[in-house]
Amino acid sequence: MYGKKARGLERSTFLIDGARMLVREWRAVNVPGHVKEVLAAVRSLGGR
Repeated sequence: MYGKKARGLERSTFLIDGARMLVREWRAVNVPGHVKEVLAAVRSLGGR
């Protein structure tokens, strides 16, 4: 920005199961369509 380096935000999503274990992570998320991808991952967990 105007010749200066700027730090931006990085959107991330983390899917954590009932045992508090990290199941999946998404880095540098693009918002459109992301919720569908996350919901599909949650549904794939089933009874886990």
